[in-house]
Amino acid sequence: MQFTEQTEIEGQDFDELTVLGSGSSGNCYLLQNRDETLILECGLPYKTILKGLDFNLMNVVGCLVTHEHKDHSKAIKEFISNGIDVYSSSGTLKAVDAGDYRAQVIESENQVSIGDFTVLPFETEHDAIEPLGFLIQHSDMGKLLFITDSYYCQYNFTGLNHIMIECNYSMDIVNENFERGLIHPVLRNRLLKSHFSLENVKEFLKVTDLSQVKDIVLLHLSDSNSNAAQFQEEIERLTGKPTYIADKGLKIDLF
Repeated sequence: MQFTEQTEIEGQDFDELTVLGSGSSGNCYLLQNRDETLILECGLPYKTILKGLDFNLMNVVGCLVTHEHKDHSKAIKEFISNGIDVYSSSGTLKAVDAGDYRAQVIESENQVSIGDFTVLPFETEHDAIEPLGFLIQHSDMGKLLFITDSYYCQYNFTGLNHIMIECNYSMDIVNENFERGLIHPVLRNRLLKSHFSLENVKEFLKVTDLSQVKDIVLLHLSDSNSNAAQFQEEIERLTGKPTYIADKGLKIDLF
């Protein structure tokens, strides 16, 4: 998947990715440089996100939301009421009753500019209404892929510099928990049809152009069906790229 045109944007010192939360208890990530902040997901309490922004909304150019589940969309209405534009699919915005003011509808494969960020949304596979992933470009950081809460991705990507991807569970751990009676069959089936497994992440990365990738961040690990150290080690061994777990408080330079 490519942007329709490559636009060079003047800018300096793209600072970092900051993780405010990742997982079923709430997801929120900040892409920040000296002048702008783009928020990815708002699944934490508004006051928690505001604290993560050092109580400064002046540089926030918008918030991208993948889908309507509360651990990704909890603060949408408060964002809107406080003057922050929220960008998501029509289905997502209707599901959360976001209203019209500052609720910006975006569509798969139609790119949009948010401040100096260029965003290309794309369809994902999840038990939600019109869920999206995002390919994000900024002249300071290059191309960043953001995909979460999807058990499959139909797109191919080239020229990526940073990857943020869900790695929710391992089939071995899920099957072991299932055999021990620690996971209900309904939950097991939902996991297989709504979230990216370690095995699927590895297959996705094998067919993805990683030649320019600087780092990989694993998102939304399950509390009971994942092993962070194992996941990090296996992805690093497979790709040869620095790999991080999106724990709360993680900061990564995106130069």
